Amino acid sequence: MASKTLQHLMDVAPRGQPLDPQLLRDCGISAQQTTYLVNAGWLQRLSKGAYLLVGDKPTRDGILAYLSRRISGLHVGGRTALDWQGVRHNVSFRDRVVLWADRHHAMPGWVDEHMPYTFQTTRLFDAGMPAEMGLSPLPNRDPAVLVSEPERALLELASDIGKRRAKGQPLEEAVNIASSLRNLRPKVLDTLLSHCTRVKVVKLVRDLGEASGFAWGQDLQRHVDRLGPGRRWTSSRKDGPKLTLKA
Repeated sequence: MASKTLQHLMDVAPRGQPLDPQLLRDCGISAQQTTYLVNAGWLQRLSKGAYLLVGDKPTRDGILAYLSRRISGLHVGGRTALDWQGVRHNVSFRDRVVLWADRHHAMPGWVDEHMPYTFQTTRLFDAGMPAEMGLSPLPNRDPAVLVSEPERALLELASDIGKRRAKGQPLEEAVNIASSLRNLRPKVLDTLLSHCTRVKVVKLVRDLGEASGFAWGQDLQRHVDRLGPGRRWTSSRKDGPKLTLKA
């Protein structure tokens, strides 16, 4: 019986993806059988609620699929989302995956060992915008892993500008990235900006759009006027680069 249980799990369990209790149940493995497989050395326990077949190794996509089942609103955003969709400026070795979510989540230590990441919960939009707006899975990837579409990723990229030097997004690089976003959809961008509540983000997207020279970057001042007409914005972080945005 035990050998059949193990063989079934090996046949159906996704490789590279940590297994949580619900996924194990979906694979036909009960809590009692899970305990047996751990004690017998066939399953390794990564942390509470996270298991892996012995000999398997967590992959980036597998980790993201695991986390997506456990963290509300989790998605790949900002610079990483653009990079995965072919928009990049600088290519760095083992770049950190930019993650966004609705609320803070205490990540288990093994995640950072296998997938360097940044994680933030900055709320960019008002409650009137559907949570899934501008999010979709990438083709031929796990459908549970949502990635920001380029328009939403641009707003997230702008949000990271001016933050702490270790984790912030350099303005110069953001300008260069925006200059590659030829095919942004103006209507989608307009909808996102209409729901954005962050003055800094809206002003930066306006400035990045103007610098890009593309059609989507025109006529964005009205979104700035909606939030704070005639007001300059200056960053106040002592550990980040000084950033002043025009009215």
